[in-house]
Amino acid sequence: MSASAGQVVNIGEAKTRLSDLVAQVERGGEITIARAGKPVARLTAVHPAPRRVFGLYPELAVPREALLESMSEEELALWE
Repeated sequence: MSASAGQVVNIGEAKTRLSDLVAQVERGGEITIARAGKPVARLTAVHPAPRRVFGLYPELAVPREALLESMSEEELALWE
């Protein structure tokens, strides 16, 4: 059996050609591994999770020093 994208490969062939199969998957292919012609596993690429940015508007971030400052009497009065 050949192992192009979306193809089924028996376990014996997969063991023999694992490096080649992984390279195909890295290029966007998908390999189904079968035992006696019955699909049992799928070999697909792992894509890293995108980096998350804290907050919707990073340009509006409050400096750390401002978070640690005590509130003035006027600011405290606004919260009452």
